[in-house]
Amino acid sequence: MNVRIVILLLFVLGSCSTRHQAIKVKGSDTEVNLAVTLAEHFYNVNSDFSVSISGGGSGMGIASLLNGQADIANSSRPLNDEEITLFKSRGINLRTVIFAEDATAFIVNKNCPLDSIDVPTLAAILSGKITSWQQIAGKALKVNIYGRQSNSGTHAFVSHKLGIQFSADAKEMNGNAQIIEGVKLDESGIGYVGAGYLANGDQLPVKVLKIKDSIGAPAISPLDKQAIKEKRYFFQRPLFQFIPATSWDRVAAFIAFEQSAAGQDIIRRSGYYIVNNSN
Repeated sequence: MNVRIVILLLFVLGSCSTRHQAIKVKGSDTEVNLAVTLAEHFYNVNSDFSVSISGGGSGMGIASLLNGQADIANSSRPLNDEEITLFKSRGINLRTVIFAEDATAFIVNKNCPLDSIDVPTLAAILSGKITSWQQIAGKALKVNIYGRQSNSGTHAFVSHKLGIQFSADAKEMNGNAQIIEGVKLDESGIGYVGAGYLANGDQLPVKVLKIKDSIGAPAISPLDKQAIKEKRYFFQRPLFQFIPATSWDRVAAFIAFEQSAAGQDIIRRSGYYIVNNSN
């Protein structure tokens, strides 16, 4: 079947005749390509279902559940306290599935002389304390940060892990593809994306930085499967799916497919990591 991601990352499998078995998935841009691939293969063996998938950020997916507009919210972060309170106040009971793991990768332009960076320096760059590449890479260029909007789970994850607020000068992009394109064209750019978007790292138009937990620590790549398996990469995280109890029967077959051997193989081949670490 010919599959395309169209405007707003909307992806529909199935026909109007099967709307009684329609599944709506919204949320994380980090997860959207993987979700599309899983949905395509699910449809190949479950053609009586239709699956629509849209991105827009973890916050958007969670808000869609609160508004009754989705069956599954893909999220690259856990629920925050405010969201938990809102679900309780509206009497919405959720089931949580951790269906994969991801690593957040930090990318720079291919002309950047850096190959690795330590966490304290990265925090100083993204918070705006360091504004020039001069003291880090010997280039008298202003640092341009390419990031996500505040409703992005990746934005929240990076901010939390680094213990920072992002620089007010950071560019807010709509998704991973825009960040990659921005950094590709900007010699002074730095950005962060899901490692699942970098499965073919040697062919990318950007450079993926290795990360050191601290100054002088070993540098680890987000594409190092063994390091991820051993949980040695600083920016790795689980990927969540939040499902209202009222939608569970509708989506159970799709969740079961994700957890099947076929689904797990798709997760691995898509550049993500399976939860039980048997990568």
